[in-house]
This record gives sequence, structure tokens and C-alpha cells, in this order.
Amino acid sequence: MIVCHCRVVSDGKVANAIESGARTLAGICRSTGAGRDCGACVFSLKRLLCEHGRPLPAMPPEVEVAAS
Repeated sequence: MIVCHCRVVSDGKVANAIESGARTLAGICRSTGAGRDCGACVFSLKRLLCEHGRPLPAMPPEVEVAAS
């Protein structure tokens, strides 16, 4: 499926970028070219990042209780 129509970037290409190390929206945009023109695809790129990205590491215990 085409995610970015301006640069003709597919969801497969975005998934490959994530598997190759893109961990942020900016990283996906740099490696695929998506999201650099009209920006209509940004929400789809974020969704794909959440679906295909690795979970973030847990917060260290001292950070979790810092607010108390």
C-alpha cells in the first residue's frame, strides 16, 4: 500500500526502514523521503512506527519515582 503519494513510498519500504534502524518519525522521513512534501502521510508513518517499531526500554526505577 502506498503511504506517501508525493514520494511514492509504500508501507513495505517504511517497515524496511524501521527494521534497518529508523526509530523515529524523522528517521523514517530521512531514509524513505516520505513526509517531506505535503505531510499528509505523517500520521500513517507514526502508526507504522508504532506497529513495527521495537518497544522502548523500561524507565529506570529512580526516574519512575522521581515525581513523588
